[in-house]
Amino acid sequence: MSIEEIALEAEERMEKSVALLVDQFRGVRTGRANVGLVESVRVDYYGSSTPLKQLANLSTPEPQQILIRPFDPSVVGAIVKAIQTSDLGLTPNSDGKAVRLNIPSLSVEQRKKLVGRVKDLAEEARVSIRNIRRDANKQADQEQTDKILTEDAAASCKEGIQGLTKKFEGKVNDLADKKSAEILES
Repeated sequence: MSIEEIALEAEERMEKSVALLVDQFRGVRTGRANVGLVESVRVDYYGSSTPLKQLANLSTPEPQQILIRPFDPSVVGAIVKAIQTSDLGLTPNSDGKAVRLNIPSLSVEQRKKLVGRVKDLAEEARVSIRNIRRDANKQADQEQTDKILTEDAAASCKEGIQGLTKKFEGKVNDLADKKSAEILES
């Protein structure tokens, strides 16, 4: 593998780590309604566990409410049950055709817990990025051992990978700070 290939592979993997973090942050509750809270709730639909976003239109008609309109009205009961058994802590209201979730405002204690969760998720992403750096550095060392890269080229490759690591850790930190600020605003 060339220096460019090693760096490109590392960068792609780091981008996936950041994308996963963004996706995980969508499921972290803030003071406002957000369809990301319920998109991944699994509903028992004709014997198979299906994500809610595949069964219904999700919207936020009001800042503190999520509206779930299933494509098949017969699944409303299963959606209500899935939300009740999830760890969201929300109580669904159903009229037989749609499900409404009222999002209560968060207490200071709940906000602190959620900020802690954001920090934990961000740290997991940083660890993942560092593991990718380690793998890429091992690859560069292996290429040097196999006489494919010179010592200088391997060192240059490691410097590039370290630059990528700093860049993506910065992105993770920015995302975590933004999400924490969003949770803490009233």
